[in-house]
Amino acid sequence: MIRALIIDDEKHCSDSLLWQLKQFCPEIEIAGVCNSGEMALQQIPALHPQLVFLDVVMPGMSGFELLEKLPTIDFDIIFTTAFDQYALRAIKLGALDYLVKPVDKDELRVAIDKLMQKTKFGLPKQIAALLTHIRQSNDPSFQKVALPTLHGYELVPIQDIVFCESSSNYTNIQLNNGKKLLISRTLKEIEELLDMANFFRVHNSFLVNLQYAARYIKGEGGSLILHNDISVPVSRNKKDALLKLITHLSV
Repeated sequence: MIRALIIDDEKHCSDSLLWQLKQFCPEIEIAGVCNSGEMALQQIPALHPQLVFLDVVMPGMSGFELLEKLPTIDFDIIFTTAFDQYALRAIKLGALDYLVKPVDKDELRVAIDKLMQKTKFGLPKQIAALLTHIRQSNDPSFQKVALPTLHGYELVPIQDIVFCESSSNYTNIQLNNGKKLLISRTLKEIEELLDMANFFRVHNSFLVNLQYAARYIKGEGGSLILHNDISVPVSRNKKDALLKLITHLSV
């Protein structure tokens, strides 16, 4: 059994989640429900939860502010939030799980299954990436992403990623210092994680950071020449969209 704590200021949301957990997730034992961040600060040390369902937007103290106030975080987190692109992007950058409210029972089951299969090895780095993004969200040059490797998580500044190349169910990531990382996510998942203006899927196997685009070579689809004369193929169906983007890039 996994001992869990629900933190949500909306009673109908916590009641609904509690009911769904009892019905569809028998391996989860609910240790308590907190209706505010202040209450959670007292209950977390007392209840020692292994899993926290954490609402993002709460009056007085947000879920993110609660995490910053905790001296240690030794539990898994599944965020619950109404659709908020800013919050979801921050959570994705921290490589953490989230559920959009109203919570769907099938998505809840998937989140619990994922939790059962993973370890807490990378949790401190995941939280660090999340809080770094929250604090520095007004300066994109400081944004970092937590990339899941075979051994844990690498915190990488987004601006340092040159391109990502698909490798079956993994992705190879090339950084601007020459370092390469093998990430245990598909290219589609990385594309969703890096859902930002500078990244573009030029080919089924390549996602590039257009900050590093140096020139385009004509052809059926053509090639994009990146940092250090790296050549990346461009698929024919992506060519027009790419040319439109690069001709509008700021100098």
